Amino acid sequence: MRILTLWAIIGFVYPVLSQESVAKEETLRKSVYFGGGSYSISQDQVVEIKEFFDSVDNIKNYQITISGHTDNIGGKEYNEWLSHMRSQMVKENIIKLDVPEELIFIKKFGQDNPLYDNEKHEGRLRNRRVDIILSPIVF
Repeated sequence: MRILTLWAIIGFVYPVLSQESVAKEETLRKSVYFGGGSYSISQDQVVEIKEFFDSVDNIKNYQITISGHTDNIGGKEYNEWLSHMRSQMVKENIIKLDVPEELIFIKKFGQDNPLYDNEKHEGRLRNRRVDIILSPIVF
């Protein structure tokens, strides 16, 4: 009975301790904005991406999701392609920073799931982006 109780305590405490150590790390986000119909990244944006990754203590503790978005101008297929190209450009720049490629995942939303109102000019400007999302990996 004592052995069973000990195993129950170890089994209960270990996951709690593991989650506490991960809880110190939080989800981090950086957005890269693009001109209409463009997937090129300016040198200033390259510097901002580098600074963002330099601010992370141990990148191997994170899963990196690159989410490509567009406004609703143009066709659905075109916007899916454009969001893919934007995501690829961001991914290439992240890989140049010696970030392991196996940590990077791409999601391309195109014009679906807009965060901002595409009926307004400012909303379309803000939807032309790639979000870099760093989520802590639970060990």
